[in-house]
Amino acid sequence: LAAMNPAGTDVVLEPWQTVASHGLPSGPIYVCTRNDELEPFIEKTPADRRKDLVFFQNGMLDPLFQKYGLQLNPSNPNASTQCLVYFAPGPKPKDNVTDLNPEGLTAAFGRHAESLARRLKSADMSCKVPDELNFQSMMLEKHIWICAFMLAGVKNGGVKIGEVEKDCTADVTVLISELLASCRLANPALPLDDTATVTARLLAYARSVAHFPTAVKEFPWRNGYFWDISQAAVSEGKADPAPTHSAWLKEYAPSVVPSDSSVAMFAATGEPARIVPATIIGGGLAKGLAAMNPA
Repeated sequence: LAAMNPAGTDVVLEPWQTVASHGLPSGPIYVCTRNDELEPFIEKTPADRRKDLVFFQNGMLDPLFQKYGLQLNPSNPNASTQCLVYFAPGPKPKDNVTDLNPEGLTAAFGRHAESLARRLKSADMSCKVPDELNFQSMMLEKHIWICAFMLAGVKNGGVKIGEVEKDCTADVTVLISELLASCRLANPALPLDDTATVTARLLAYARSVAHFPTAVKEFPWRNGYFWDISQAAVSEGKADPAPTHSAWLKEYAPSVVPSDSSVAMFAATGEPARIVPATIIGGGLAKGLAAMNPA
């Protein structure tokens, strides 16, 4: 991220540094840490700067946003920003466009979404800035991808993503269908696409990252979201909306399933079309973002 700002006006912090003592006094704060480091980082960020946080993590972040009042909602004055990353980080980030979506899939929503999109586009990367409901649908779709493909890979011996897409299509297709049904159950107002369309799009993305390994991890942030939906339905005497997902978690990833798995949006502002200097927290992705700022 920092490499996207060749002017060098960003500030990249080490894990031991704080926004209050070492960061810029204003502007976006790009958070590129691991999920388990998010809550401590939010805690040590001044309350009046938390609305400037921009999150790049995979997984379900909504419970964390709710806990700290950072919900991605246009009516929330303290709402933060989230980016759905469909590019490979590194010194020269690669936009993982697909044969179905050559325009790219990366998307951002929130206070600093427009400025982030400008930064990414300055490095020939794509970034959509959809409205709230469409962003939430896109977020859930990406969440389905990582949960379905990782579990299908582990079920088949820990094969890579490309092997899941090519050789384990039936397994991952069943999971995508079930997890999408769970999303519809939990989010009836969202404009989620039909199962065939979502499945085709997620299989296409898998082809663009075929070399990625598979592992079921970060359960509260990932598969735990769907596990909780299933547990809630069963506790109410209803059918599990994702029975295969539940069964395969218990069979192929039993160590990650705890007895209690509950896991603990703005319009454009008209700011000038420039790359906004940012405070950036993290490693490889952080340095790439900074290089996208030519100022």
